This record gives sequence, structure tokens and C-alpha cells, in this order.
Amino acid sequence: MIIFADMKKTFFLGILLLPLVMSAQTTPANLPRAIFAGGCFWCIQPLFDQTPGVISTRVGYTGGHIANPTYEEVCAETTGHREAIEITYDPGKVSYEKLLHVYWRAIDPTDAGGQFYDRGESYTTAIFYTSPEQKTAAEESKAQLEKAFSPQKIATVILPAMPFYPAEDYHQTFYQKCPLRFNSYKSAGGHDEKLRKLWGDKG
Repeated sequence: MIIFADMKKTFFLGILLLPLVMSAQTTPANLPRAIFAGGCFWCIQPLFDQTPGVISTRVGYTGGHIANPTYEEVCAETTGHREAIEITYDPGKVSYEKLLHVYWRAIDPTDAGGQFYDRGESYTTAIFYTSPEQKTAAEESKAQLEKAFSPQKIATVILPAMPFYPAEDYHQTFYQKCPLRFNSYKSAGGHDEKLRKLWGDKG
């Protein structure tokens, strides 16, 4: 019997024997970054990869107290890190507000204990701003959600950006490398159905 809380680790163990696909991306250094923690980073990466104006994405760990954490260390809930995504984007083609819109609708912002069946601090949600303008936009969008979801509270926190450590290469674009495992993982957690019910009439 597979316990849902261990589901992702089970899928992870199943890909350790796969050949690693190395990826290298170069992007202009002057483009802004957005950093979001939204539960399982496997699940949010395709949404941003498909967003026009996004130049590149990479998944990793941020917000903790040790350098260069491993997946196993983060899963053990001892490092303070969250699974997160770092997005490099062209502000002439996509606004930060649009990225916030994509982010909010990929998560349950009222869940303080994780996302779906992934529980623990490493799966809790957070917005890590990289500029004062991002902080203001994030706070304004959260305030709007507080009204939309009232009397429920928005659990997502807004924090200054901290060092971002890319996850191991086999986690990058997992949805492309292992589509069957990825889709099975999402289906088991009922991600899409739960998000449709949550956001239904909220736009």
C-alpha cells in the first residue's frame, strides 16, 4: 500500500536508474527573475514553460539555512527549504502580475500544511520577491485573494528572495523526461480536479 505522503518519493526512486539528461540554458543577465514555491515543483514547471514571455525555468530549493541541499535533505524537512521554481522572463512580453496569476491558480493558497497530498514545510507555498516592485505586486494580489476567499485565510507567505539552489538534473522538466510517471503522479493526487473546484468562479 502506497501512502500518499510518500508518493513522490516512490516515483523519484523509480527514475534513479534512468540516464541523466544534462541541460544547460543561457539567458541574458539583465532579465528579471520570479521565484515561487508552489508544492511539488514537477507540477508547476510546465505551466510556466507554456507561458508566453517566459525565457527559461528551473526548479530547485530556496528559503532554508544550508547551502546546496540535496533532494533527500529537503524531503527530510530539516533544512527549512521549500521546493520552488525560478523563472526568467521578458517583462516586455509578460508582466509579473501575469506570472502571479499563473502561480495562484496552480496552487491551493489556503493550505498551510503543503499542497495536495504532499505535506510538510518543503511543500508549503511562498512568493520570494526579487525587487520592491515585485513585493508590492505580490502583496496587492494576495490582498485581492483574501477578499475572494474570505473567511478563509491565504496561507501563502511573501518573503525576500534567498539563495536559489537548482535541483538535481533529473528533476528539471520532469514532465518531459518521464511523462507517464508525471501524469500518474498528478492523477493520483487529483491536482487538476481539485484546482478546478477551488478556483471555479474566482476567475
